[in-house]
Amino acid sequence: MRQRKPAAALIAALMLTLAACSMAPQKKAGTEAAPASLAVRELVGKAESASAAGRHDQASAYLERAIHIAPRNAVLWQNLAVVRYRQRRFEQAESLAMKSNALSAEPALKRRNWALIAAARQARGDDEGAQAAQDHVKQLQQETGD
Repeated sequence: MRQRKPAAALIAALMLTLAACSMAPQKKAGTEAAPASLAVRELVGKAESASAAGRHDQASAYLERAIHIAPRNAVLWQNLAVVRYRQRRFEQAESLAMKSNALSAEPALKRRNWALIAAARQARGDDEGAQAAQDHVKQLQQETGD
């Protein structure tokens, strides 16, 4: 039988992960994160400010508009997943993080998504699912040497 991590430790790890997640789409050579248009950058900036102030409904509206403009930007989907987690909408957070993973080939983004999925599952009481997601995080860390 696999030993479970205490929920508090998993949540603390996620909070560190989420704190490291910038809301701004990142452009790196060789990634699928397309250059963000000025409109997308402005919407993301507004979303970041709104979320930092605890106005998560407003932040999600800005991110949804940005996704309408750039629907294949995996970082935008991940950002919306983080906001949904902060809203305690755990099933949506998981679904959005999975969508981000489907659009991304970037291991660091996938690790953040799997950590978010683990925390969302843990918050819903799905300990086995949370552990499976944590296993994905560890596998990605081993593959990239992080």
